[in-house]
Amino acid sequence: MVNKVILVGRLGADPEVRYTPDGTMVVNFRIATDESYKNKQGEKVLKAEWHRIVVFGKLAEICGSYLGKGRLVFIEGRLQTRTWDDKDGNKRSTTEIIAGNMQMLEPRGQSGSGKGQDMPMNEPSIPYGEESITDDIPF
Repeated sequence: MVNKVILVGRLGADPEVRYTPDGTMVVNFRIATDESYKNKQGEKVLKAEWHRIVVFGKLAEICGSYLGKGRLVFIEGRLQTRTWDDKDGNKRSTTEIIAGNMQMLEPRGQSGSGKGQDMPMNEPSIPYGEESITDDIPF
């Protein structure tokens, strides 16, 4: 069986950084992907789809330091759906991409506002593989 997601999109806001009880860094952010098509009237329509991204460990440190709102990124990971009961007892769920690989796709200064503009010019992209995170990290 295969559970693989590949996305190229822009961050909608700066990443949110938090830590698990054992001190592992977790970074959450959303990226938008878009598609365009012509409707029946011949007008161009642009449709955006938002994706929740979760990153752990060393890759989370990189994302927290270098990514910012508007930054164009390549994300590779796996799809995961979580369910929980909210404070009112209602059943809630969310679907996220657990990232195992991230690559920045723009040179410094071409992204929107945010931390990504502070990245040194000699590092145009930083790929990190699945080996940098483990599957047994709790949410």
